[in-house]
Amino acid sequence: MFRKYPLLIPFLLILLLAIFLTACEKQGDGTGIRKRDILKAEPEIIVKLQDGQERKMGLEEYITGVVAGEMKADWPENAYAAQAIIARTFALKHMSDNDTNVISGSYQFAQEYQPAKVTPEIEKAVKRTRGEVIVYEDEYINAWFHASAGGQTTSARVGLAYQEEEPPYIVSVKSPDDQAPEEIKNWQVDFTVAEIEGALNKIGKRVGSLRDIEIEDKDETGRAINLKFSGTNGDVTVEAAVFRNELDPERLKSTMIKKIEKREDTYVFSGSGFGHGVGMSQWGAYALAKEGKSPEEIIEHYYRDIEIVKEYD
Repeated sequence: MFRKYPLLIPFLLILLLAIFLTACEKQGDGTGIRKRDILKAEPEIIVKLQDGQERKMGLEEYITGVVAGEMKADWPENAYAAQAIIARTFALKHMSDNDTNVISGSYQFAQEYQPAKVTPEIEKAVKRTRGEVIVYEDEYINAWFHASAGGQTTSARVGLAYQEEEPPYIVSVKSPDDQAPEEIKNWQVDFTVAEIEGALNKIGKRVGSLRDIEIEDKDETGRAINLKFSGTNGDVTVEAAVFRNELDPERLKSTMIKKIEKREDTYVFSGSGFGHGVGMSQWGAYALAKEGKSPEEIIEHYYRDIEIVKEYD
């Protein structure tokens, strides 16, 4: 056979060599992640600390502190690793979009940076994922994440009142949030009429004296899309995500509002979940990691048709 086709042996050798080299590249870090090397080396960044000071550090040091700030102690390593990839993506997209190497260490403006909470397990998880980011069509994704989806994630349009076109990698998926604390799975919070009127005034929605609040519509996950406020000056409709952020997103934990009741001079909101509900649920990542899912599998559960690439060694 080989005498009949003298060029077959060199061709087969080249083919086998190509397969071998491809396999070696994929086995280098054990994940099959493509090396993109866009940045060539780890970036140096400036972090604005919560005390007002600024500190220069490598991106990996920052990501380690963010994982410590954004996740709880004693969580599975694979949950930390998934958060590290997401946090790195979030940071690089934020700095790229704003053409800067400066980022805030506060969750109100970027991500929570808490170096004092770093543990050896967190350090190990970040090192495992060094340089890894999430891309869609070779661009950094909006790496949104939150504490708990209450069982189902939602769209950016509903969860964040996102005004641009819905990113194709953001889809509503089931999220195993059953292990979240009871105060997240089922919460109740009350706000005074004055607090609610103040929040409405800040966003330019003046109803006068508040008389009633209704959930105008919900999405398929059970999240409020719009809230209708009735007052002495008439009715106004406000996107629930906008209202939550203006009122108090720590107390009004999510827009997965099941009921709103008026009690004298307060309104009592009952609901489930914590956060905007878009992208990765941290309590969902916790459960998936406990099931033995890899960091990549956790990320692929929450974001569709994405790729994890390595930007630098």
